Amino acid sequence: MDVPVAWSVLLLAAAGWNLVIWPQFLKRVRADERSRDADGRATRFLKVHVGLITISLAFAVALGVLGVLTLV
Repeated sequence: MDVPVAWSVLLLAAAGWNLVIWPQFLKRVRADERSRDADGRATRFLKVHVGLITISLAFAVALGVLGVLTLV
């Protein structure tokens, strides 16, 4: 692909940022008292946040792959 190197670096930086930030956020969400009900089952709060984090991590992987492909 014919993309400026700065854009490729930006894609890689965004991917790296997301891969660092979202797992840390997941730790905080899992520790939140709203994540489990009285019986210890996952609540909607946890399920929704896990879904959002999963999508964000998938985007991060896609950004990383695209960043590498644009450098090659």
